[in-house]
Amino acid sequence: MVVLRHEIGDVLRDVRQRQGRTLREVSHSARVSLGYLSEVERGQKEASSELLSSICSALEVPLSSMLREVSDRLAEAEGVSIPDTIPQEFSREFGEDLTDDLNDDFRRGLAATNR
Repeated sequence: MVVLRHEIGDVLRDVRQRQGRTLREVSHSARVSLGYLSEVERGQKEASSELLSSICSALEVPLSSMLREVSDRLAEAEGVSIPDTIPQEFSREFGEDLTDDLNDDFRRGLAATNR
């Protein structure tokens, strides 16, 4: 069984480690205790949306990108195929650059995760 808090913790840890940052640095920037951040990364604590937002801000990663990566990991574990598309209303409103930027960001995140 896949546990959401474990996947969130794994993604946050992966991002932090890719950046070469310590728990202490991120906890200070996020204004979260080092012990609590460690528990979140290990999947022992279920972080609130406010806390996740603060951690993502400290990591300079959009919350939506982190959640997207978590969602993709969950889908893979469940054997579900999710199309990697942008809804047409967003494409019309923001233009094709949005699709290219998001797809590039997402591919880089997955490539770094799958190392």
